[in-house]
Amino acid sequence: MNELLSPSGYFFVALTLCAYALGTMIQRRWRYALLNPIVLAAAGVMVVLTLLDIPNETYQAGCGILSYLLTPATICLAISFYEQFQALKKHLPAVLLGVLAGTVSCLGFIWASCKLLGLDRALLVSLLPKSITTAIGLSLSRELGGIAAVTTACIVVTGALGNILGPWLCRLLKLRSPIAQGVAFGTASHVIGTSRAVELSEMAGAVSSFSLTIAGLLTVVLLSFLAQYL
Repeated sequence: MNELLSPSGYFFVALTLCAYALGTMIQRRWRYALLNPIVLAAAGVMVVLTLLDIPNETYQAGCGILSYLLTPATICLAISFYEQFQALKKHLPAVLLGVLAGTVSCLGFIWASCKLLGLDRALLVSLLPKSITTAIGLSLSRELGGIAAVTTACIVVTGALGNILGPWLCRLLKLRSPIAQGVAFGTASHVIGTSRAVELSEMAGAVSSFSLTIAGLLTVVLLSFLAQYL
């Protein structure tokens, strides 16, 4: 089966899109937060790959076009921020400070946890980009000597958890400001979290899209300077 499918990526692209479409239909039908389309799609794809005995490397190579589209898709999120820019100008210092605090806290917590558990450098640098978008996180992980598969899994899991638990945490912590919600979603759970922030309000979605971009850039800058000390 592997030899039959490896020359073409059409099967894998179709499998991915169909799995996500099915996951979206399931969530709309039952409307449970745990029935996240991305989580359902990932589970469905893994089941199919296991049944057909297809290695993950073959699947990743076949979905190369989808990976290529991640970058322009992420850039398109800036449109909502542009539309809300006038309303956001007076809040920019607070937003930037919030993103900085969130990014530094995330990196510090991961570093401390990995050192406490005795994980090696490869796993450490694979986990550090977990809260930024895949397009940036994968490149950063590879450059630092991380494991791409681990980084991808952590980014998807982090985003899915933010998407599922984010609204509940906002209610628990009484985070009612759409600007604060946007900073939290964008900084902690990148694009997947931003998709949920958009559902909360247009302002939260705009701030989240801006925050994930700034968080990604800050992570790249900080890890580039600190790489020799990791």
